[in-house]
Amino acid sequence: MYAIVRTGGRQYRAEPGQLIDVERLPYEEGATVELTDVLLVAPDEGQPLIGRPTVEGAVVKATVVEQGRGPKIFVWKYKPKERYRRRRGHRQYYTRLRIDSIAGV
Repeated sequence: MYAIVRTGGRQYRAEPGQLIDVERLPYEEGATVELTDVLLVAPDEGQPLIGRPTVEGAVVKATVVEQGRGPKIFVWKYKPKERYRRRRGHRQYYTRLRIDSIAGV
């Protein structure tokens, strides 16, 4: 069984026991999170439930494993023949979730 959930403006495929990195959520480590913006639920057998836009009553329960930051990414700006060069670094914040269950099906 798996579900497609939307959080932080992005969509993720979630299966029980899986670890996923999502945009930063305001929860402490060890907290339980309920993701209610479920777009699709596909059981092991039978037809998938496709939401319009979300599946009514479907909830994905997850536990916050850690709050962290991704790898450093360098952004370069360059204009030829103008002696203009800029380098800037960026590290994105993320929340690592462990999917516990998919309910409401």
